[in-house]
Amino acid sequence: MGNVANVWALARREVQSYFASPVAYVVLGLFALIFGFLFYAYLGEFISRGMGQGLGGAPEILNLNQDMLRWLLGDTAWLLLFVIPLLTMRSFAEEIRSGTIELLLTSPVTDFQIVLGKFLGALFLYVSMLALTFLHMAILFIFGDPEWKALLTGYLGVLLLGSALISLGLVFSSLTRNQIVAAIITLGAFLFLGFFQSAENWAGAAASFITYLSATQHLEEFTKGVVDGRDVIYYLSFIGLGLFLSKQSLESLRWRG
Repeated sequence: MGNVANVWALARREVQSYFASPVAYVVLGLFALIFGFLFYAYLGEFISRGMGQGLGGAPEILNLNQDMLRWLLGDTAWLLLFVIPLLTMRSFAEEIRSGTIELLLTSPVTDFQIVLGKFLGALFLYVSMLALTFLHMAILFIFGDPEWKALLTGYLGVLLLGSALISLGLVFSSLTRNQIVAAIITLGAFLFLGFFQSAENWAGAAASFITYLSATQHLEEFTKGVVDGRDVIYYLSFIGLGLFLSKQSLESLRWRG
């Protein structure tokens, strides 16, 4: 129980530090603004196609999940590549810059508890981001008839993707004392992983393997309302690796200190 209490206390401390600075409000506001624009654009296109104002000129029989929400959530994945670095950049970098990392490392908590507390704190803010989108989904349920099971599956995929990216962002934040540097390195790594999704265009025989490494590629089945065990294993493995690397980086800080 003591281990759980330590992790909970660290996670709560992390959440409080987010909202004690402009970081949480900037990240939440930026995400809400861009997601709202994407929602408006995709909904407008969906309505136009349904009314026969699309390229074909004739009304189309459309499915709200497959012809709108699938693509909206897919674009949200790319939005996360830019937003999550802002969320994780200060996790360890600010502690290192201010010197409070030494207090953490000498406190009666393990390195893994510190990492897990940081992860859960960032995850709470991320879930808060996703909660802002429920208003848009409510509009669809009021005026339309989306399939809620498929929508929940899509959100599960987005949650797993975000969790994986957060775990990797923590690694880069632990490598520098500068938040901006941490954000830039994290963004570069995320875009590199996203670039793997187009491997079939340039990787030749290795395309299938490289595509499997893409974090965004594994969201595709979720957006279709399908839970594939291979995608779940990928994200859980990704999260585990990110937390492990963060722990190792923290251990190196302890030895260097």
